[in-house]
Amino acid sequence: MSFILSAVLTLGVIALIAAVILYACSKKFAVKEDPRIGQVAEILPQANCGGCGFPGCAGMADALVKGADAGSLEGLNCPVGGTELMAKVADLLGMTVAESAPTVAVVRCNGCFAHRPRTCTYDGLMTCSAVNATGSGETACGYGCLGCGDCVKACAFDAIHINPETGLPEVDEEKCTSCGACVKACPRNIIEIRLKGKVIKEKARRVYVSCVNKDKGPVANKVCKVSCIACGKCQKVCKFDAITIENNVAYIDPEKCKACGMCVRECPKNAIQATWELPAPKPKAETAPKTEAKAAKENNAGNGVTIKKEA
Repeated sequence: MSFILSAVLTLGVIALIAAVILYACSKKFAVKEDPRIGQVAEILPQANCGGCGFPGCAGMADALVKGADAGSLEGLNCPVGGTELMAKVADLLGMTVAESAPTVAVVRCNGCFAHRPRTCTYDGLMTCSAVNATGSGETACGYGCLGCGDCVKACAFDAIHINPETGLPEVDEEKCTSCGACVKACPRNIIEIRLKGKVIKEKARRVYVSCVNKDKGPVANKVCKVSCIACGKCQKVCKFDAITIENNVAYIDPEKCKACGMCVRECPKNAIQATWELPAPKPKAETAPKTEAKAAKENNAGNGVTIKKEA
């Protein structure tokens, strides 16, 4: 009995000493968290999509508080919450945040089944990453969309789906938050976050090159009927210096583009897309037929003959 009692007392003393040590350590090494971090985290949407550049909303909240202490929130933005949410965060932290233009994910490939025929059949793991690792996929284009839906799986907002008729992903602008998850998921870098553009009649006007094929024109044209062939016609017709051609493919700078639609009409391959229906081009004015007297006058003038009227 005394052996059991002594064992219990010994364990009790050890536990008490350990508790005291743990308490002292917790007080000495305690990390105090700024209460504003929790307040900011409550405002954030808790989507944890990584679109802000942080692994989760907690990391974003911590960065926002540190940014406020440093005097600037520049470079910190929650794409899910947008300008309205960032304004609430800025008010809480006593800061101001500049308004940012709305953006949306854009799929830069128009190589549907009709434009980019299959050349082989893939039999394996049906993910874009796996297909891309094996080569060009089921078509001869090594740059086009693979259509396996990695971007669809990555989207936490149900904003992107594969169109069964074209085999290409389509973005729902109303649901898209520009978090960039689909951009990271695409192994061919086809999806890009671009400015939505100016809204006219409830439609955002946006112009972009729907191709990322870097092969030379003849090769690109052979594998896809609507590929960019870097002919330069769009660049020549652009009055705003918004189009550049690099690595055999044209690119439209969304910051410079005024969505005039001139490049869309000029492209011989229909590789440039517009999000609204362009008006039909105005017909050229027909010149009035020359009268016989006028024609004779111009002919005589060309021969150095001067006709004078009789008084």
